[in-house]
Amino acid sequence: MFTEQLTLQHLIISLSFIIGGFFVGVLIEKIIITRLKKLAVRTKWQGDEIIISALHGIIILWLCIGGIYGVVFNLPFNVTLTNVFQKILLIIIIFSATIVLARLAAGFFQLHSKKTDRALPSFSLINNLIRGVIFILGILIILQSLGISITPLITALGVGGLAVALALQPTLSNLFAGLQIIISRQVEVGDYVELDSGEKGYVTDISWRNTTIKAIHNNLIVVPNSKLADTIVTNYNRPQTEMAVLVQVGVSYDSDLERVEKVTIEVAKNVMKEVQGAQSEFEPFIRYRAFDDFSINFTVILRVKEFFSKYLVRHEFIKALHKRYKEEGIEIPFPIRTIHLKEQK
Repeated sequence: MFTEQLTLQHLIISLSFIIGGFFVGVLIEKIIITRLKKLAVRTKWQGDEIIISALHGIIILWLCIGGIYGVVFNLPFNVTLTNVFQKILLIIIIFSATIVLARLAAGFFQLHSKKTDRALPSFSLINNLIRGVIFILGILIILQSLGISITPLITALGVGGLAVALALQPTLSNLFAGLQIIISRQVEVGDYVELDSGEKGYVTDISWRNTTIKAIHNNLIVVPNSKLADTIVTNYNRPQTEMAVLVQVGVSYDSDLERVEKVTIEVAKNVMKEVQGAQSEFEPFIRYRAFDDFSINFTVILRVKEFFSKYLVRHEFIKALHKRYKEEGIEIPFPIRTIHLKEQK
């Protein structure tokens, strides 16, 4: 193993290289990288923050590897053992570089997704796929660096991939359904959706297997991607977040309908201007729709900025309208039923 006997001097030199590399790496991380982070926050370009974050912890590793390289070249190892150490260190360097590239790719993808509507939305599925592709490439580079031919390996993976695909058919179905959902951009993070089975809430993530929806009552609904792709989904954020709110009202047959319309619109306008979440620029209106058994029914059309705001707007409108109808003497009739009793002889 060794070409000559190890001495105390060799051991001291070895420890000096390793410890020196470690402490230099720590100093760079704690002083230089920390200052660069503070400077990056002040700049307009967010890419520098991504680059600095990608290097977190890696610089210490690289400098330690540099110290170990110094040990390998200074200790009296034979050629075979030196080659083994060099290959191990090369593997570590390539793998750490792969980690940095994966972090950079995922970070810049997220940054690009935030700045343009044409990019794919930033879901964990896409980020994981990007990282996975880079890690696979890194492993192939490592194998090639070790002198292992990757061509037979790729051929074997291609043949075995068919058997794996058949065994993992449900998993792959969810994976490709998730990709289809993301690429179509019909459902994105932050959208309020309702499934035809009744579940509804805000989409928080689309992973490789399922879509997570956060309901209003703060519970999580986990839906497999394949089922989400095959179900009817109502997206209340598409094509825009604004939406109409319909309130059904009925007044008695003795009411002056012109006056009812005027009073109702006045109340609706006040609510639209005062209640948070209402679209203040929208002009509310009513449409009479039916002569019911005991009332003339109509619909009041309001508008809100996003789905969840409709609850508060409708709540405040009903309170204000009920109060104003009382002041104006407009009657909201009670349901009337006529019961015929048959006399028994």
